[in-house]
Amino acid sequence: MATRPPVSLPKLSRRARILLIIAAAIILMLLLGARFLDTYVDWLWFGEVGARGVFTTILFTRIVLFVATGLLVGGLLAVSLLIAYRTRPVFVPVSGADDPLARYRTVVAARPKLFGIGIPVIAGLIAGFSGQGNWQVVQMFMNSESFGRTDPQFGHDIGFYVFQLPFFGWLLGWLFVAIVVAFVGGLLAHYLFGGVRLAGRGGAISGPARVHLSILIGVFVLFKAAEYFMDRYNLLLSSRNDLFTGATYTDLNAVLPAKLILLCISVFCAIAFFVGAFMRNIQLPAIALVLLILSGVIIGVAWPAVLEQFSVRPNANEKEATSIQRNMDATRFAYGLDNVEYENYSGRSEATGQEIRADEGTIPNIRLLDPNVLSPTFTQRVGRENFYGFPEKLDIDRYEVDGELQSYIVAAKEINTNGLRENQQTWINRHLVYTHGNGFVAAPANTIDRAIEGANSDGGYPLARTSDTQNPNGSGIQVDEPRVYYGELATDYAIVGGQPGQAPGEYDTATDRSYLYQGTGGVPIDNWFNRLVFAAQYGERNILFSDAISEGSKIMYNRDPRERVEKVAPWLTVDGDPYPAVIDGRIKWIVDGYTTLDNYPYAQRTSFGNATEDSLSGVPRQQDNQVNYIRNSVKATVDAFDGNVDLYSMDDNEPVLKAWRSVFPDTVKSESEISPELRQHFRYPEDMFKIQRELLTKYHVRNPQEFFSTQTFWNVPQDPTQEGGLDPNSDAAKQPAYYMLAQAPGQEQPTFQLTSALTPLARQYLAAWVTVSSDPDDYGKINVLRLPTDGSVQLEGPVQVQNAFQSNPKFTQDRTLLGNQSVDIIYGNQLTLPVAGGFLYVEPIYIQQRNAQSYPQLARVLVSYGGKIGFDSTLNGALDDLFGEGTGQAATGPAQDEPAVPDDETDTSTPPPSETNEQSVPPANGGGDNADLEQAVADIQAALTKLKSAQQSGDFDAQGQALAELDAAAQRYQDAEQAGG
Repeated sequence: MATRPPVSLPKLSRRARILLIIAAAIILMLLLGARFLDTYVDWLWFGEVGARGVFTTILFTRIVLFVATGLLVGGLLAVSLLIAYRTRPVFVPVSGADDPLARYRTVVAARPKLFGIGIPVIAGLIAGFSGQGNWQVVQMFMNSESFGRTDPQFGHDIGFYVFQLPFFGWLLGWLFVAIVVAFVGGLLAHYLFGGVRLAGRGGAISGPARVHLSILIGVFVLFKAAEYFMDRYNLLLSSRNDLFTGATYTDLNAVLPAKLILLCISVFCAIAFFVGAFMRNIQLPAIALVLLILSGVIIGVAWPAVLEQFSVRPNANEKEATSIQRNMDATRFAYGLDNVEYENYSGRSEATGQEIRADEGTIPNIRLLDPNVLSPTFTQRVGRENFYGFPEKLDIDRYEVDGELQSYIVAAKEINTNGLRENQQTWINRHLVYTHGNGFVAAPANTIDRAIEGANSDGGYPLARTSDTQNPNGSGIQVDEPRVYYGELATDYAIVGGQPGQAPGEYDTATDRSYLYQGTGGVPIDNWFNRLVFAAQYGERNILFSDAISEGSKIMYNRDPRERVEKVAPWLTVDGDPYPAVIDGRIKWIVDGYTTLDNYPYAQRTSFGNATEDSLSGVPRQQDNQVNYIRNSVKATVDAFDGNVDLYSMDDNEPVLKAWRSVFPDTVKSESEISPELRQHFRYPEDMFKIQRELLTKYHVRNPQEFFSTQTFWNVPQDPTQEGGLDPNSDAAKQPAYYMLAQAPGQEQPTFQLTSALTPLARQYLAAWVTVSSDPDDYGKINVLRLPTDGSVQLEGPVQVQNAFQSNPKFTQDRTLLGNQSVDIIYGNQLTLPVAGGFLYVEPIYIQQRNAQSYPQLARVLVSYGGKIGFDSTLNGALDDLFGEGTGQAATGPAQDEPAVPDDETDTSTPPPSETNEQSVPPANGGGDNADLEQAVADIQAALTKLKSAQQSGDFDAQGQALAELDAAAQRYQDAEQAGG
């Protein structure tokens, strides 16, 4: 039989080889150039914040893992290919004239080193890039800590599951990958060179190929035995039962024994493959492999399914009791719910209106201002220039001003280059002139400005004041350095500093654009190399050629506080809502950091994203990761002027934090280094509280059988003030948790706390009220007021109260007048406050005209207590309407009603929109023959007609005048009615 001559490959000329090398270098530069550029830019940034040790540790760990996984996979593949090549048959049987493998065999045989080295190198590079991403798993293993707690099944310390088991699983996974890649590579090589043939009946395999491949299969099965051994521990994180996480009755009594049986069968199977490697008959390995597969199906799958179906499910409440108890104990510890204090609360009050109004801890501090509504109001009233702005959601904190502790709506007045007009949108303006904000703004949360000159109205605005370079104590809070270079709105880079006369000068209120940054923030950009780097990084040639960049110039980037903390501590999960605070005269962003796990034995797994999602806007949503352990282990601060990042431990003994502090020494400061002033402004973090309240809806239950029945579970209510919130069948977002200064039952004085109402499962009435303290003396203490469960008391929940508000005749009448085609009604946060044995609901109502220059203002206040509703333009008036006029007027304090003292920030030119008299219009005839009474009625009707016309046209001045006439006419009507008897 004639055979085809071997294919000879043309040799490349020297020029062709050079061109190929140049092309490969260009491709490599394009692929790696951007990565090297990012790495250098990060190197500079970490040097700026003094955290270069974090950068080098991560980089070194990634490089080591890249090399290790690459050598493991690529090296084992290279050995497998070498064995296959060297043990190839001397004479390769040819299947015919058109043997499809002949040409490929010739190509490989002509360049064995190219393929023998090139293919493993490519495989190693792919594996290395994939393996280097697991640096956290390796570092946690190398720096593992003890929890001092053991699991209830095997008796191992929890640290074994948290730090060591993930590493063993990761290592075993890469061993599997390496063996599979080596087996596939060896099989293809043997097939190419004739060691494995498919022709003929059943094919044929050479002796060396049989030995080679059988050993690889045996090693794979041996690793499978190790996997069965490790799977025993992973059962403690089983999700077999939808109700709870952890090993179920079936897992412990069927799956766990099955794992041990399969382990033994796997070892026997591996031995069979090792023995079969040197025997011509491969029946023994084949029988062993079939035995492993059948036993895996029967013992590992079928038997647990039978036990679950016919034994466990009919008696699940008893069978699963032990597992549920383990889950409850582990979950309470893992989420910090093991020390929650529960108090039975009647929810029914026998107190008089006078006694309720006399509550000096809660009622005087009721928060009227909603931080999720008032950002446009702050922007218009205190933002001044168009390039200053505020985040979509403002923040709440507490300060002691003039000896009085009070909650404040606070915000940093930041630079917002997105607000620049078209003629301001030059590169120099965006990056060299408008570089920073200026000021700390604070408004008492329980006070509004009602003293609008020229308006006879009860509506108003926040008493927002700014501490800035011109008036460092404008808000009553002393700020020594009010410039804000780092903040939530600083999403672009800024180039600051430089030499006078060369730099254009940064806009600054106090210095009229002559200010040059003198702080420590930023990366030097006054040398040509760095200018070239950042010009390439941002694709901006002006950085390279601009004469405005001179000696001393710096570039600021990664300016968002959350982003800075995430880069300095990549092992932290960062809270979605940083907030500014004045600490020692400087504005600092406080950012909460969490240490989280997803492998705490028996603890309930929770979706971080779903648990923290609610109706609040303007807050970054957490990633939808699964967690089953969380601690607020770190409080971070970011200086608004120089960008310094400081991390403080909140618990030096927390095991996960201790492990990371071993990985990155000197990165996290000890708890003892927290200054008293900084501690005074720590808030219990919202995201953690939302996860805890989500778990509390189930894990307040103590009995496993009761837990299994789910009858006494609670629910986080939907936000009734948002669209769809009144429909129980809608997918409306959850009601947020609310910060407030209040005095909860059992407390001796008002404290700053985070609260939430809870309702029964699939019901709308109130079931419980949970609060957690932010006070330094009992920070993190969680209290739950639990309402009776016997049905004797069913208090209205948030949705039911909102329904009652909406159907209240007074509010309905006012809503008709307030809400029209030119005015929107905005419902503020509905607060739930325990007062005098009952619950007081308070909800502010805002109005906003529908035009580009309008902004929300407080117009009305709704209150509810004991099923009764009060409604007025002020809190005092609403409480009077609820409890009766004059009941403890002094107890509420003057803060909610006192006129504001206008300053240079208070816009007194625009009176607030409509305020209507809460009394209905009297009969046209005045109810009698009194001429004064009839004239008053006519005046009221005329004023109402004028008011409606002014609202429809959006004329605020006319509305204020109409309101004044309406109030005067109503007063004349009352005087005439009293005079008439």
